[in-house]
Amino acid sequence: MDDNLRIAVILPAAGQSKRFGDKPKLEQPLAGRAVLVRSVELFSGRPEVKQIIVAVDPDNVDTFKFRWGDQLGFFNVKIVAGGRIERWETVKNALDVVDDDITHVAVHDAARPVADAAMIDRVFTAAATHPAVVPAVRVSATVKRVDAKPAASTTAEVDPLDAILGAAGKQTVEAYPVLETVPRGNLWLAQTPQLVAVDLLKRAYAAVAAGKIDTASITDDVGLVEALGEPVVAVEGDPLNVKITVPDDLKFAEAVLNLRSGKTSKDLLGPKRKHPTWAQSSDDE
Repeated sequence: MDDNLRIAVILPAAGQSKRFGDKPKLEQPLAGRAVLVRSVELFSGRPEVKQIIVAVDPDNVDTFKFRWGDQLGFFNVKIVAGGRIERWETVKNALDVVDDDITHVAVHDAARPVADAAMIDRVFTAAATHPAVVPAVRVSATVKRVDAKPAASTTAEVDPLDAILGAAGKQTVEAYPVLETVPRGNLWLAQTPQLVAVDLLKRAYAAVAAGKIDTASITDDVGLVEALGEPVVAVEGDPLNVKITVPDDLKFAEAVLNLRSGKTSKDLLGPKRKHPTWAQSSDDE
């Protein structure tokens, strides 16, 4: 631990979760606790972390406090109103309540509840030397740039029953023209938490508020720092650091928690269930 680091963690939680469903994704249970609580737990108890701030929907602050105030209060979380439209407004509102003695601010997606502790250690360690740090994973897949508009759609051959069932049974596939293959040599995928010296981050958000930075193409906090012309460094992220966006992401996140808790396939399937082929061990492998 660097005794000079005094970190405030900001968890933006004001989004509407439109791609998830009726119930807010941050309130979904994940191995017995809400996704948001899991994200808070990642930072609670760390000696460098002096403050945790959750910024929520400004129209539902009282309702949120009623539902989650007690649980988050256990972790000494401060709840503030986030922005109404843009994410940067939410972070800016949280920055306004950061304590005066804070040296660095970590902004972490509230929907990333299974970030690895070792990865967070790497980010915090790098922050002792560098003013802006982002965890990221190297791109290993082949990357294609495609046209924004699909080509003519392809519909599967019509089944004779379609005359009765109507559209049921038909499958339409949208095909997007490939424009080029992008060299992946130095491409990394950014994650969170992103850690920035507090004065630098406040300067970046002040520039946004003053209209000096166009946020249209900037999707993370270190992107704002880059727009100021200030240096940013990347450290190795965590390939399992999933962001909950759709319901199936919850299943993946729970599998990650089970993996890190040391549970085996036998534990997960139960003693009376037959293991599938992929779960069976083999001396030949």
